[in-house]
Amino acid sequence: MAYGVKIAKGDAYKRAAKARRHIRIRKNVSGTAERPRLVVTRSNRNIVAQVIDDLQGHTLASASTLDVSIRGGEGDKSAQAKQVGALVAERAKAAGIEAVVFDRGGNRYAGRIAALADAAREAGLKF
Repeated sequence: MAYGVKIAKGDAYKRAAKARRHIRIRKNVSGTAERPRLVVTRSNRNIVAQVIDDLQGHTLASASTLDVSIRGGEGDKSAQAKQVGALVAERAKAAGIEAVVFDRGGNRYAGRIAALADAAREAGLKF
């Protein structure tokens, strides 16, 4: 009989790895009024970006693929993520926010997450 840590396989391993990354990131990432946190939440179908002031617990700006201006738009999911990044940056700048702290939420920095971040940077957010 073997003792020790059981290694999960397949999807369970991926979920556990994402949870570990999320805990590790949130230990160091926090948003303030001057430099709020840009949180990215990804599902299989949609992507959501929110600018959050953690000290007050308020969402200052948000954008999603469920927004009317993006929903049902042309292009693949990466193209829609770029639109979400540009839209959240535009709304954040309208709220007077120039710089943010990027919180990828346990997701790997690749694909749709990277596309959203690059579009937000191109639209003028600093992080």
